[in-house]
Amino acid sequence: MFFQRTFLSLALAAGILSLASCNKSGDFSKTPSGIEYKIFKSTAAGKYEDKDVSKDGDATYKERIGKIMALHVEYRTGKDSVLFNSRKQQMGFPVRVPLDTVRAAQRGGLEEAISLLQPGDSAVFRFNVDTIFAKSFRQPVPPFMSKAGKTMTMYVKVDKVQAQAEAQADVQKMQVEQQAKMAAHAEEQLKKDDVALQAYAKKNNLTVQKDASGVYYAITTAGPGPKPKAGQIVSVLYKGSLLENGKVFDSSEKVGNKPFDFAIGQGQVIPGWDAGIAQFPKGSKGVLLVPSSLAYGQRGAGADIPADAILRFDVELVDIKNAPAQPAAGPQMDEAEIRRQIEAMQRQQQGK
Repeated sequence: MFFQRTFLSLALAAGILSLASCNKSGDFSKTPSGIEYKIFKSTAAGKYEDKDVSKDGDATYKERIGKIMALHVEYRTGKDSVLFNSRKQQMGFPVRVPLDTVRAAQRGGLEEAISLLQPGDSAVFRFNVDTIFAKSFRQPVPPFMSKAGKTMTMYVKVDKVQAQAEAQADVQKMQVEQQAKMAAHAEEQLKKDDVALQAYAKKNNLTVQKDASGVYYAITTAGPGPKPKAGQIVSVLYKGSLLENGKVFDSSEKVGNKPFDFAIGQGQVIPGWDAGIAQFPKGSKGVLLVPSSLAYGQRGAGADIPADAILRFDVELVDIKNAPAQPAAGPQMDEAEIRRQIEAMQRQQQGK
């Protein structure tokens, strides 16, 4: 749950979409590094008022360095498509960000934006998409982000700032609560999805079978080969679409009709694929109808797959191969060594 450099794990939740805007430079103020922002502080009366920020940043931030900030966030593309919403995708729980010194190379990125905030603040930040990917995510801008425009917007509501030990205790408690909520939600959602899947199959004259996990599949062209076994490498051509509206979110055509390879039954893909592809003999074509709990669940996946989305995949199992032999395992790491490597990774991700 802590601050990582990957794109979605940096995501934060909106609680300020209806806040009044300030009238500075086209409604936004601007830092010397180029971040456009609107920051609001809460008052004793429970209202919000504009918060001014010095060109040198928040002078009190140095007191928060080394602590953990809990906040809710929403990320949107330049075309206003929601990339991540922590209230929806984290069952209402905040994400937590370690607060560190903002280095010169991070000016204009997420780290500087977060340093401007105090507990109770709400804000809207607008970033240049090239700058934020270079400075905060340290990776090239994905094509879908480039197509969506030159900016990325982040809506933030800060919950609290805690000492590390206090934050860790909260995280552990939250994880237990979150797992229970997710399990209950998935169970209820699976019932709803099953009704929708049966209705879809009937409406579209699909003769489907249902496996034990809840995936529906229809083999439209039976292949002559065997079914794959757990651990074997399968090669699959596919087209994925949303059951609700038929919108295609991914396909083999996007990569020159090259099959997608993975080891079946090893958790390398969504559970619906592990369960569904296992029902197809080599050379078969057909349809997988995957309930949301066996796809991307309540979290969704980026801008194209919303939370609780039921998915349809048109698939062809092109090939099955035995997995290559694995080299002999080396000595096992003990718990202390694992912790050491994790801490080293975290320091590297924070640029220490």
